Amino acid sequence: MISRPTPYKAIVIGGSAGSFPVITKVLSSLKTPYRIPLILCLHRLKHVRSGFVEALSIKSNIKVVEPFDKQTIKPGFAYLAPANYHLSIELGNHFSLSTEEMVSYSRPSIDITFESCGFAYKQKLLGVILSGANKDGAHGIRKVKAYGGTTLVQDPMESKVATMPTAAIESHKPNHIYSSQKIIDFLNLINR
Repeated sequence: MISRPTPYKAIVIGGSAGSFPVITKVLSSLKTPYRIPLILCLHRLKHVRSGFVEALSIKSNIKVVEPFDKQTIKPGFAYLAPANYHLSIELGNHFSLSTEEMVSYSRPSIDITFESCGFAYKQKLLGVILSGANKDGAHGIRKVKAYGGTTLVQDPMESKVATMPTAAIESHKPNHIYSSQKIIDFLNLINR
């Protein structure tokens, strides 16, 4: 049986306060093999260099890694933005890391990651904003949609901290506003 190609080349997920349990649930619920690379930009303590990947990996169904500069993006991985680095995607399907100024008090900046993903993948990108305590990501997810990508925001009523998803919704009209379970269902549906 010939499987139909996936409509997405990448999924980018951004979150901050309250997003860790959702990300853990997502990673543990993905059906494998998962053919679409996940790019995770999560706010985290900049001086804590270890433990986050390990914590996410404990229940994840796919391998979680922190990419290095110029690393090629491949399916079957969840790439986590390293602490205290901005993570961008460059044409040619590889990562770029930088220590430029913080954006919205954050490094990594969700806005930077989302905007670069939007430019690189256009309509083949799914952008997802989860729970968080600031407005980082609102500009980035708006750019994802402007480049032709699909946007999905966690329902603020369900979010542990509603500031980030609310700002994302106010910045543009998302394609979907879903609970965490519906986000998981959607991610599994598009992997078929």
